[in-house]
Amino acid sequence: MTTSSEWFVYIVECRDSTLYTGVARDPMRRLLEHNGSRRGARYTRARRPVILVYVEPAPDRSAALRRESSVRHLPRRQKIRLIVSAFDEGLSQPAGVPACKSAVARLRRELHNAGSN
Repeated sequence: MTTSSEWFVYIVECRDSTLYTGVARDPMRRLLEHNGSRRGARYTRARRPVILVYVEPAPDRSAALRRESSVRHLPRRQKIRLIVSAFDEGLSQPAGVPACKSAVARLRRELHNAGSN
């Protein structure tokens, strides 16, 4: 999944349904840290388990941090649209994360229900 210079922007869905955005060279390793070690972000430690729902490559750390900042500032509905559209287009289907499909389906329903109100 990674090369030596490639970075990724990722989004995890926390147990309380909040979305956390971060950057990493290896999103799968970072997911394990969020779920089971002290190296996980303070925010996600109290909201375990987290599910990886979005991964986007970036050419370098600087670009990843800029993209992370822009994604973090999106309203929840726009983050969900980003996750769902990337998943539907096959652009962001984290390998080896079976819970991702059901999490994306849940987010899709939330987006649909929010549009109905």
